[in-house]
Amino acid sequence: MNVFLYVLDTLADWEISFLIAEINSGRYLKKNIEKPKIIKVGNNLNPIKTMGGIEIIPDIDVDNADIKKGDLVVLPGAETWQNGNNQKIIDKIKGNTEIIVGAICGATAALAENGVLDIKKHTSNDKEYLKMVCKNYSGENLYEYKPAVVDGNLITATGIAPLEFTYEIIKKINVMEDTTLHAWYYLFKTNEAKYFFELMKSLE
Repeated sequence: MNVFLYVLDTLADWEISFLIAEINSGRYLKKNIEKPKIIKVGNNLNPIKTMGGIEIIPDIDVDNADIKKGDLVVLPGAETWQNGNNQKIIDKIKGNTEIIVGAICGATAALAENGVLDIKKHTSNDKEYLKMVCKNYSGENLYEYKPAVVDGNLITATGIAPLEFTYEIIKKINVMEDTTLHAWYYLFKTNEAKYFFELMKSLE
C-alpha cells in the first residue's frame, strides 16, 4: 500500500511525527508484510515549510497522485488549510470510500467545510471550533469528544492527540501485531518501562 502524505505550508510537525517515523522506519511493523511506501503530495512541486521551519519537497503533485483502493491519505493540520489551493486534495478524496483517510486538527475543518463530516462520526479540536470556522458544517450530531474517532475508513483526531491518531491509523491499516501496537502505544502514553520490555518481547 501507499501512504500519501499531503504537505502544505505551516504543516504541524508533531501531528504526523509518530506515524511517519514508524511507517518509514518499519522497526516495529509486521515482518511478513511489504513496508508501506510514503509519498509526499503537494498542491504543486514547490517546497513547503512546516511550522517548525523544516523544508519538505513534494514527490508528486495532487494531479498526479494515483490513489488506489486500500491506500492511506494523511491530512495533517496546518494554518493554511483555508487557502483555496488546498481544495484539490479534498476534491480528490471526497466520496472515495475505497481509500483510508486520516485527518487531524485543521484538516478536519477542511473536511467539515466540504461536507465529509456530515455523514461520519468524527472529532476535531472542538465542536464549537468546527461550527465557528466552517459555515457549511452540519455534522455536529455526529461529533464525539474523543482524542481520535474511527468511522469506517475515516480517522479524525484533535491536534493534541498525535499518539492516538497514529494508534488508530496503524490499527486500521493493520501493519503492526496487536501486542506490538498495544505495548508501543502505552510506552509513549505512560512512559513506563514495563511497556518497553513488552514491546521488545512482542518482536521476538
